[in-house]
Amino acid sequence: MKLNYKEQGAGPVIILMHGMFGSLSNLGNLGRELSTRYRVIAVDLRNHGGSPHDSTMDIASMAADIVELMDDLGVAVAGLVGHSLGGKIGMQVALNYPDRVKSLVVADIAPVDYPQSNDNVVQGLQALALEPLASRSDADRILSTFIEDKTTRAFILKNLHRNQSEDLVLKLNVDAIVANYNGNLTRAPNGNAFSGPALFVKGEKSAYIQEKHRPIIEHLFPNSELVVIDAVGHWLHAEKPGLFNDLVIGFLVANG
Repeated sequence: MKLNYKEQGAGPVIILMHGMFGSLSNLGNLGRELSTRYRVIAVDLRNHGGSPHDSTMDIASMAADIVELMDDLGVAVAGLVGHSLGGKIGMQVALNYPDRVKSLVVADIAPVDYPQSNDNVVQGLQALALEPLASRSDADRILSTFIEDKTTRAFILKNLHRNQSEDLVLKLNVDAIVANYNGNLTRAPNGNAFSGPALFVKGEKSAYIQEKHRPIIEHLFPNSELVVIDAVGHWLHAEKPGLFNDLVIGFLVANG
């Protein structure tokens, strides 16, 4: 699949991968800082943003999308940075295509199966996809029935845009996300261990990386380190962007 992407800067290549329900703009702050010394490629994952829609939506296929993009751009090897779902995809690329990965940064996700905890978000997206939307405030009103948190609603509403008919619609492929949400997308990446350098960054208040996950991380990524950012949750890159960026950039610079 030919992913939509945005490119900036020059030098060794770093590929940025956003999380579920996101887009290439989510790691924009990090991308701007990295672009002073790297060629930064931020992608929209399949069924997100400006990338194509497809009913197939599993971690292996999404990892293959990243490798296809690298091939199309003539990139032999890259550093990968992924948050949440993007971190899973980065891990899968490293496990299946280790010769294509210089280094790996995984933000607040582990290589394990997860029970989904965002069913209310999926239900909200389904409601938005079913009803004609007059405005963003109209969409927010519908979404508030399912999602109480204003920050989460604002994040989801970034997916709204005007189509060629000037209708307000979601960029997300809601049907594919719903069909795969509690199956393919919950499963752990798998493959042979990746011996390259890897950094796992956990939000202290997030439960996505737990102590019981450490042996699995160390088995699949034996040359990895885990850093915890205090007083933040799953959206660590948005809650403490300065500290998050410093950690990621320091790791990438130290590992070529």
